[in-house]
Amino acid sequence: MRALVMTAPGGAENSQIQEIAAPHPGPGQVAIDVAYAGLNFVDVMTRRGDAAYAADWPYRPGKEVSGTVRALGAGVTGLAVGDRVVAAPVGAGLAEAVVAEAALTVPLPDGVALREAAAVPLGLATSVLLLTDAGRFTAGDTVLVHSAGGGIGNAVARLVPLLGGGRLIGTVGRPEKAAAAIASGYDHAFARTDEAAEAIRAAAGGRGVDLVLDPLGTAALDLDLAVAAPGARIVLFGNAGGGTVADLPPLGRLMAGNLTVTGFSHRGLAATDPERLARAIRRVLDLLADGGLELPVTELPGLDAVPAAHDAMQDGLATGKYVVRVDG
Repeated sequence: MRALVMTAPGGAENSQIQEIAAPHPGPGQVAIDVAYAGLNFVDVMTRRGDAAYAADWPYRPGKEVSGTVRALGAGVTGLAVGDRVVAAPVGAGLAEAVVAEAALTVPLPDGVALREAAAVPLGLATSVLLLTDAGRFTAGDTVLVHSAGGGIGNAVARLVPLLGGGRLIGTVGRPEKAAAAIASGYDHAFARTDEAAEAIRAAAGGRGVDLVLDPLGTAALDLDLAVAAPGARIVLFGNAGGGTVADLPPLGRLMAGNLTVTGFSHRGLAATDPERLARAIRRVLDLLADGGLELPVTELPGLDAVPAAHDAMQDGLATGKYVVRVDG
């Protein structure tokens, strides 16, 4: 079968489409013929060699897929060969077939297309969990999202109205991406410049923001604290810039503002509490099936197009969510 293989840390020059053996499921696992796979920034971080993302090389990326069940491992119940499913494999999803844990393989409801479903197991499920579990979103909250033009940012913009509504403020790395964030549902969007704090506070009505969703490591943490309303929650869920992570704020500063700083990891949740992640996946699929949620995606025509898309994501030129058609 064909699969995308990253041979060493670096860029697109180290991403190759190779012919490899199709995988077989072990106990508690499911083999899936991949129809579509989602692209996520975590694969860009792995490709460039960020610490803790790849234990060894070569590495096979891809952490969310849609497709049909190819084979079942021992002990798997509730699924059958030929079922349409989505899954969150630990990796290797950018391939014609992949193995995933049955606990993180969820049947696809009628009416949900495989194309859009490929954005669910990591991107949309993470967005739901960031808002509800980690961020304790309440209807009417003012929410600040960094990297608002990306896949998570787009998903949050579409989920907040379904969770009761609130004021949405986004930041983007490039000024020209602000308009796309507004078009996706943000009330305000600003480039991350020295004037961003003042602009965010004004957009929040002078009070500050109730919830911050921040994938930038600690690079924007001073900004987060500067615009946080009393009792705000700050959720750190990545380190997109790849820089050194700084210490968290002193306890006194957090206590003075009744602030909460929380970490979130999709990978950690998949390893330690897969049922919680599966519930989030099912919740999003139900929203898609009911027609309440729509998420535009950009379809790539095949695996050969993925390295260039990873380049665009790394350079901050991508907008929205990419999925790649794998089954031809």
